[in-house]
Amino acid sequence: MKVSLPIILIALAVFIGINCVYTVDETEQVVITQFGKPVGEPIAEPGLKGKIPVIQAVNRFPKNLLEWDGDPGQIPTLDKTFIWVDAFARWRITDPLQFFRTVNNESGALRKLDDIIDPAVRNFITSYHLIESVRNTNRSMDTMEVGLEQIGEKVPIAEVKTGREKITRMILEQAQPKLAEFGIEVVDVRVKRINYVEEVQKAVYGRMIQERKQIAEKFRSEGMGESKKIEGEREKELQRISSEAYRKAQEIKGKADGEAAQLYAEAYNRDAEFYSFVKTLDIYKDILDENTWLMLSTDSEFLKYLKDYEYSHK
Repeated sequence: MKVSLPIILIALAVFIGINCVYTVDETEQVVITQFGKPVGEPIAEPGLKGKIPVIQAVNRFPKNLLEWDGDPGQIPTLDKTFIWVDAFARWRITDPLQFFRTVNNESGALRKLDDIIDPAVRNFITSYHLIESVRNTNRSMDTMEVGLEQIGEKVPIAEVKTGREKITRMILEQAQPKLAEFGIEVVDVRVKRINYVEEVQKAVYGRMIQERKQIAEKFRSEGMGESKKIEGEREKELQRISSEAYRKAQEIKGKADGEAAQLYAEAYNRDAEFYSFVKTLDIYKDILDENTWLMLSTDSEFLKYLKDYEYSHK
């Protein structure tokens, strides 16, 4: 089947037209290469751009921040404590032309970051004590310290003079000049996680358990002492209340007896014979009932008010 020349020319024109233009996104920067070698300046402005078809290629690089995640490694601190350190960084391409000439692509850049940042992290961690790598200030933050402070015990801890934040800043300052020659800017370096190796973990956990037990025993003994104190105060208060109630009862009783005696005395003084008669009747009422028998002589004083009693029956 024969293809007409106009169709071939149209197809060729379309192909050339498609390969003559390209677009640059807002998040991209472009380096144009010709036969594998960069030509011209990097293109960072977004929009529709043109190039020579076939012989020129478009190499795109991101403008936004990129991730670097280091390999966790076992590193000894200055005080010979082995810890696992996991660091990460954020970086970007600031010179795409230099970046293309030196590392070519992101994979090559990540290898360079591995070669430069990982040793920097190791060098600074080994140059400082453990406490400098895990803390920024001397403020209590370890669970092993907080409880002991509550019971008034001082924990022997080295003073923080540098701190983790400053160490990571020094890692950044050391790594940045070495990466600038590759068209890379490291924006930030941080330590994602620091953990003890297994042997140290066991020792630390054992110490934490002993300190927690010590704190618990301290609180328990203080609680027992407080309980005894409360019980003693309760007993003391009960005795005070009982004594006060007894004293008031005796005062009231004494006052009542005094008033009764006064009334009796007044009654006696007014009519001694009537008083004697009433008191004798009260005695009769208290001691005599249907089951009581008394055998008294007729001249008994006890029966003097009954002797002259005459019963008249009409």
